[in-house]
Amino acid sequence: MKKTFIALAIGSVLMPLGAQSAELTIESWRNDDLKIWQDTIIPAFEAKHPDIKVKFAPTAPVEYDASLNAKLEGGTAGDLITCRPFDRALALYDKGYLAAVDDLEGMKNFGDVAKSGWVTDDGSAHFCVPMASVIHGFMYNKEAFAEVGVEVPTTSAEFYAALDKFKEDGNYIPMAMGTNDQWEAATMGYTNVGPNFWNGEEGRQGLINGTAKLTDAPFVAAMEEMAKWSGYLGDGYQAQTYPDSQNLFTLGRAAIYPTGSWEINGFNDGADFEYGAFKPPVQNSGDQCHISDHVDIAMGMNKSTKNPEAARTFLEWVASAEFASLYANALPGFFSLSNHDVTLSDPVAQQMVSWRGECGTTIRVADQILSRGTPSLSTELWGASARVINGTASAAEVMGELQTQLDSWYKK
Repeated sequence: MKKTFIALAIGSVLMPLGAQSAELTIESWRNDDLKIWQDTIIPAFEAKHPDIKVKFAPTAPVEYDASLNAKLEGGTAGDLITCRPFDRALALYDKGYLAAVDDLEGMKNFGDVAKSGWVTDDGSAHFCVPMASVIHGFMYNKEAFAEVGVEVPTTSAEFYAALDKFKEDGNYIPMAMGTNDQWEAATMGYTNVGPNFWNGEEGRQGLINGTAKLTDAPFVAAMEEMAKWSGYLGDGYQAQTYPDSQNLFTLGRAAIYPTGSWEINGFNDGADFEYGAFKPPVQNSGDQCHISDHVDIAMGMNKSTKNPEAARTFLEWVASAEFASLYANALPGFFSLSNHDVTLSDPVAQQMVSWRGECGTTIRVADQILSRGTPSLSTELWGASARVINGTASAAEVMGELQTQLDSWYKK
């Protein structure tokens, strides 16, 4: 009895007060991140919380939603749920599968735009801790710019002057983008440059609260930009797929690539030339710039977890400066959404994230609330942008169609 008592006493000294002995499982669609979680992120957390063991258990992206819903319905889902932005995560919260996280101390580290992907429509509850966003802009071949004598553009006039110079030179496709897959035309085109036209969050929120329409001049003008792009995309761009565009840039055949920060890892591996990034050009020198800093991924707590305190401890850590730095450096191009200052080792990633200090930030214009109709406004923007680039419809025409479709179901 005496020996047992001594052993228990020693154990109580070694284990800090309030320690939780628990095992947590994380559900995620990011199966490409498995090694990063196993080798970098989880060991860093467990070093601080040796009483909590964490397992990262991803599912293939195309299977994730169905698989997760089945697990949640059957009571077999993990303790922590990696959240997609907007309606898919909101549906999980509305069904009672995700717990509210507003009372976590770490939520004070995130601004409203950062939290916009995981909040109820009335703003009364947040249900996932933001993890990362992707930033839109343009990547460019530094060697091609030096060879042809082109400066990095900051205004619309400089942008088109640069494209004209590459077109005249003839050794490079001025800009690598196709319209075959359609989503590129909207995601890398319209919603990339658009925030500079509709004043970022002001215009996006205007569409949601009913004070703005897609037929208003700023939204039409942004689509008119798409019509200007067609002369710079190279022969046969109408049949060009997303992988085709990636290959044209990484092989050094194109000077400029409209895209987002998610491409950084692939270009680091595939390109044998130095490349950089520039933000969407403003209309006039001195104009306030705006960038699409689109919320991409977050983490919530399964409301039915048997380890709520341990899960909350992990989520508090996800909201910390340590996690922000670890995740952003392990996955360059996926930027922390917290207010912490994070220094990135990748030069292009650091360049893009620095735009937050210069520009207003917003998210893709149709992704919150406005795409709940049938057909989805977000998906309709794909086809509309492609049609304008292809010259088969005018900007005014497609924006009128989109506003009519929105009016058919969205009343504000």
